[in-house]
Amino acid sequence: MAGGFTSIPKIPELRTRLLWSLFYLAVYRAGVFITVPGVDRSVMGQIVQQQQGSFLGLFNMFTGGALEQLSIFAQGIMPYVSASIILQLLTVVFKSLEELRKEGEAGSRKINQYTRYGTVILSFIQSYGIASYLVSLNNTSMVGRVVHDPDIWFKLMTMICLTTGTAFIMWLGEQITEKGIGNGISLIIFAGIVADLPGALQQTVEQAQLGELSAVTLMLIAGVIVAVIAVIIFFERGQRRLQIQYAKRMVGRKMYGGQTSYLPLRVNMSGVIPPIFSSSILMFPATLANLGIPGMQNIQQYLYPGQWQYNILYVVFIIFFCYFYTAVTFHPVDVADNLKKQGAFIPGIRPGKKTAEYIDRVMTRITFGGACYVAAVCVLPTFLQSQFHVPFYFGGTGLMIVVGVALDTVQQIESHLITRHYDGFTGPRGPRIRGRRSRD
Repeated sequence: MAGGFTSIPKIPELRTRLLWSLFYLAVYRAGVFITVPGVDRSVMGQIVQQQQGSFLGLFNMFTGGALEQLSIFAQGIMPYVSASIILQLLTVVFKSLEELRKEGEAGSRKINQYTRYGTVILSFIQSYGIASYLVSLNNTSMVGRVVHDPDIWFKLMTMICLTTGTAFIMWLGEQITEKGIGNGISLIIFAGIVADLPGALQQTVEQAQLGELSAVTLMLIAGVIVAVIAVIIFFERGQRRLQIQYAKRMVGRKMYGGQTSYLPLRVNMSGVIPPIFSSSILMFPATLANLGIPGMQNIQQYLYPGQWQYNILYVVFIIFFCYFYTAVTFHPVDVADNLKKQGAFIPGIRPGKKTAEYIDRVMTRITFGGACYVAAVCVLPTFLQSQFHVPFYFGGTGLMIVVGVALDTVQQIESHLITRHYDGFTGPRGPRIRGRRSRD
């Protein structure tokens, strides 16, 4: 692996991409500490720390600590995620959007533009909820006043700052994807979670020093974390490889074709999108409650992180989005048509419709296993908090995002190395970073 890292500076394009990614992530982390005018971030930090395992703690984790800093990035990238969910749902409902998606790069640009508009609209609405919530804390907080002058001008300034901050984060993510390495939006969420891990580790050490956590408990927590990381890596690299046979054809006097290949189907085709989408949806009632919409306060009480209602809905949404996102991004009919055009077929399966049905059936089965894995990993924080009172950041959702994004980024770097005839991270004789085979 050390040899793989030493090869990175030898490739100008890869080196430049990594530097751009690091630069944009540094800009994002610097912006986290720019406070919205008119608020006391020290008071807000105490409030968030008191509710570490609650909705505020969950929101603060996804924003990389920006909420407790009352930063202009306090909304994080969640409005963009919500806008993406809404637009993908509308793509399934409206035929015009479905046709636009099939237009290739031009259609994708148009859909991305609609997503940007939706992000700004949702950010403006959500920022009003945050501003109203900050004002309400002046009457309920026991540690001090959060807002110095809670008037209409404060709300307006907060809405403008937070909406601008979200739009800027969205731009940073797009720049990382275009000029850097890896998926920009995922890397921004990754950077936020990783930035808070040292604080969580320090908090755990302090708990151990005060005698709140025994040595046996610490060893058990460390073992659970290592086991969860191993499970995440196992499933994220898991594949079901379908054998593909190319038909033989005669060109002149030579026979071509007849080779055997494989069609890899990932067990978790949707990656870290389901837990991010699910968390975003479950945060939405709290936003509506802050807006003062009748009935939302009661719903928010039932959707408090850690309660059984929250966990059940979280699991249901994760399973749904695993299937939904897989259906949106992977089309068995298109795959079957491409195989037929290339003169390829799955042994024992007729080309065309039968092949599409077979691929869809296999994809449905392995997606169910992948969805159960994602749901099981993501509800782990509840049990760790209730049983051991450990910081939220040791939870499965954060670990899954961190490990999944890290694996995808490393795989992209290794692809650049291998493309330019350099050995990957595992050396010239070691195995490549590839998926594990899954059999029926």
